[in-house]
Amino acid sequence: MDTQALTGHAGSGDLKVSAVVKPYTVPLAAAYELSPEQATFFKAQTGIDDDDDLRSHILKVQEKAYEIFPYTCIRSLTFLQLGIANLPEYAHIIKLGQERPDGILVDIGCCFGVDARKAVADGFPLQNVVTTDLKEEFFDMGHALFNTTPTTYPINFVPGDVFNPNMLQVVPPFDKPPATEKPQLSTLTSLSPLAGRCLVIYAANFFHMFSEENQLQLAKSLAGLLSPEPGSMICGEHVGNWKKGLFHQEHQGREFDMFMHCPESWNAIWDGEVFAKGKVRADARLGQVERNGLTYFRLQWSIVRL
Repeated sequence: MDTQALTGHAGSGDLKVSAVVKPYTVPLAAAYELSPEQATFFKAQTGIDDDDDLRSHILKVQEKAYEIFPYTCIRSLTFLQLGIANLPEYAHIIKLGQERPDGILVDIGCCFGVDARKAVADGFPLQNVVTTDLKEEFFDMGHALFNTTPTTYPINFVPGDVFNPNMLQVVPPFDKPPATEKPQLSTLTSLSPLAGRCLVIYAANFFHMFSEENQLQLAKSLAGLLSPEPGSMICGEHVGNWKKGLFHQEHQGREFDMFMHCPESWNAIWDGEVFAKGKVRADARLGQVERNGLTYFRLQWSIVRL
């Protein structure tokens, strides 16, 4: 059993399954529901105006994707949520993209790239967006979902494992802009050339896949990508709790251990450990979510350079 199937997006997950995993019995289509905002977005982006046709199209892509990647975010259709647009910082993200023509947005653990496409639809320049996930197939499924091709929608995608130094080298946060020229985003084979250049780094449903130690390592890796310009930010959301610690989880016959941060511990690792104290503004909020028969807490957060 692939433990990544218990989590959000793909990656080098280190969740520990502690019991025999039973198969899901709920149909894949059971989670399908679009808000008016989601329906408007997906109709515009796919070119499918009829509600029934759109539903059929999305569920066909879901079924095919789930055969390749049996992840919870695909089964539960979490990738339809437009999570980036729900961040309080979203208007600032779009403004940054429009005001700083060389500013780069990176979507870490992008799955099908829905959030990146939402940002582009709302004004962040397509040529300045980089998406990344573990496998090339995510890129292909994104085009299938949106009825596009690499020619009709040339979004930049870099496959790879962010814990592999060949994909992303860990470097200290930059205190001044890089001296080298901006790399050609369409030719990237790793994220390392983006060190110190990223205006916005978005990481959703990703950090909670890893141990406390690996979450810290990932935070340091992303900090090295961030531009030193004031207002540059790392943001996202993932599963959290009111108390920091390792928690035993049970969901639809699956049992696993997950390390969760609380808002206070999450803010502390960024402001004082990853970045020197006072160099960033860390803002983490916790909210309760009920979805697909499961009640849990979501940590929504942003780290902004001062």
